[in-house]
Amino acid sequence: MDFLRILEQALGELIAPTTAAYALAAIGLNLHFGYTGLLNMGQAGFMLLGAYGFAISTIAGAPFFVALLVAIIAGALFALLLGIPTLKLRGDYLAIVTISAAEIIRMVGRSTVFNEQTGGSSGLTGNSFKETFLGLSPLPDGRSAIGPLEYLNNGSDSWWVRIVAWSVVLIAVLLVWLLTRSPWGRVLKGIREDEDAVRSLGKNVYAYKMQALILGGVAGSVAGVLFVLPRAVQPDSMGRSMTFFIWTILLLGGAATVWGPVIGSMIFFSVYMLLRAGMRSALPDAVSSAQIEQIGGMLVGITLMCLVIFRPQGIFGDKKELSFNVR
Repeated sequence: MDFLRILEQALGELIAPTTAAYALAAIGLNLHFGYTGLLNMGQAGFMLLGAYGFAISTIAGAPFFVALLVAIIAGALFALLLGIPTLKLRGDYLAIVTISAAEIIRMVGRSTVFNEQTGGSSGLTGNSFKETFLGLSPLPDGRSAIGPLEYLNNGSDSWWVRIVAWSVVLIAVLLVWLLTRSPWGRVLKGIREDEDAVRSLGKNVYAYKMQALILGGVAGSVAGVLFVLPRAVQPDSMGRSMTFFIWTILLLGGAATVWGPVIGSMIFFSVYMLLRAGMRSALPDAVSSAQIEQIGGMLVGITLMCLVIFRPQGIFGDKKELSFNVR
């Protein structure tokens, strides 16, 4: 019975809002790294900024779509701020700047100086910013079951959140599919392979890089909104480990592929949940839940290293399209 319950939980992870949020963040990172060759090591910063923009705007009285627009603008401005001083330099400069900027946002968010706006290290409770989103639901109150999965129709952990989250992911997949098959997308791939050759053809490489950085950053900020809809805005939950999880998801599914980030997220969280549940059953009671989480984090790190070394193209990727050479 316990085994069946674990399998049911793993199945639930396939369609969880968190899985959708990470998939959307990985789609944004895919535009950065997979298609353009930009090393963004701070995607969690875009997510946290989007979450703060949405939550603070909602608390201030903004309607849902206005608050969502604030989150999108925040992500775009953040990308612009990071890109202006770095995109004309080597790619590793962007990696240094993004990981530093993401940590700055996290530390500012948990600072007592802005405690009234961000809630400090305690964050912003979900009840303070979810009502405008939940008020849009056309679903009746109560619970509904599809197979072994049963959730509330409305609420933080509900079918409504799942429907919206995965609808946004599917729209993002469609947009990426259209963009990457357009002349604009082919220029991005050319920049990834040899930006000097693209520059020699008269293309403004800097402008294309900035556009890709902004689009991927906006995807990250919207992913941050999806991530906090089932929970609170807590800065320490959106730190460096989140970025590494997103990278693992992208490389697992396959960079420079349309469906790779989505499938990678679903596989990652299902397997991650099975590992944690298995460790709780197999390890002695003396091992605490916090220690199990730490062991899980170490396993994610080992997985990321193995992917980079042995299969950088991921499950669906083409090794010829992916290079870790930074120019």
